[in-house]
Amino acid sequence: MHSIADQIGDLAEAGEKMIERLRRKAFLPDSRKGLNVRIGIAEAAQLLGCSTNRIRMAEEDGRLPPPPASENGRRVGYTVEDMLNMRAVLGASPARAPSDTPAIIAVQNFKGGVGKSTVTTHLAHYFAVQGYRVLVVDCDSQATTTTLFGFNPHFNITRAETLYPYLSIDPTQADLAYAVKQTPWPNVDLIPSNLELFDVEYELAAAGSDGQSVLAARFRKLKQGLLDLACDYDVVILDPPPALGTISLAVMQAANALLVPLAATTPDFCSTVQFLSMMDQVIGQLIAAGISVDYNFVRLICSKFDGNDPSHAMVRTIMEQTFGPALLPVPILDSAEISHAALRMMTVYELDKPIGTARTNKRCRANLDEALGQIEQLVRTGWGRMAPADEAALLQA
Repeated sequence: MHSIADQIGDLAEAGEKMIERLRRKAFLPDSRKGLNVRIGIAEAAQLLGCSTNRIRMAEEDGRLPPPPASENGRRVGYTVEDMLNMRAVLGASPARAPSDTPAIIAVQNFKGGVGKSTVTTHLAHYFAVQGYRVLVVDCDSQATTTTLFGFNPHFNITRAETLYPYLSIDPTQADLAYAVKQTPWPNVDLIPSNLELFDVEYELAAAGSDGQSVLAARFRKLKQGLLDLACDYDVVILDPPPALGTISLAVMQAANALLVPLAATTPDFCSTVQFLSMMDQVIGQLIAAGISVDYNFVRLICSKFDGNDPSHAMVRTIMEQTFGPALLPVPILDSAEISHAALRMMTVYELDKPIGTARTNKRCRANLDEALGQIEQLVRTGWGRMAPADEAALLQA
């Protein structure tokens, strides 16, 4: 008869095999995840903040290559790489100035099921579509974000490719450059995670009487490592573990902005209040120990919001009364398009065509753009700049 440990091990192994099967079904076997998104000229103009005529003129005078045509002669649209080139040629890059501090945003809540990793990946891809250089750091040993980026943390990622060699008691890496991986998005990189990253928690817990000083050293080390890397990016997004452990504390101290996703349910609201109370105490202790914690902004965002559910509306009203302007006004709506995309290990921004109806996809994408655009505005405000002007504003100018 199998022991309990054997039974759990069998379940874990069966689960890992199924994840690998799903991954292979989501994108071709023996291949990496691809990006097949094409952007039409009208959407391209809107993203670039210019008119379609300006794009066509740049193509006609040779400054921009025209997009390839399909067999029937129709333009098939621009790739993400094309869009980045267009931004450079037309002077439409939103990148920060060298003197601007990169935004290092921790997406954190200790309550599970609030869509933390979904928010992280959609936020990364939103910033990518807008033309920013993005680094995502998966600090959670459960590695959901790593999986959504197309890597299987059990089969594709080793401990040596995570934060572990940098944060361990006996580090083998002096900086974080070793861990940065390219993703299908040309302007999004990833530091992946896997289950073995949790060994850092064990090591630091076993540090004995020197634990406090070792802990403080690790906090400062992660912050410095991320600051060094951030020089090459506009936005760094951190996905910490959903628990108050060593890595979570190090991440919270390394970030310069905090985004707290929460669902519109009473348990999620109560759990988030507990999270904020705990954060308040911990930050006080960190500051007392000489470890600085400072955020350019702290915001809560309501995720998985169903506007047709009266209970959601009631809880959101409670959130508004409690958190005031710290709660972002536009929630992320619960959408079948997000769920269907996640089943394919994708975000809505990676879909080359709607999974459900075109109307559902358009409504979901518009909501994500508006909700996540609120965070872009906070970042740009921190740089002393407003959001890029849209085409309509430019035409009226």
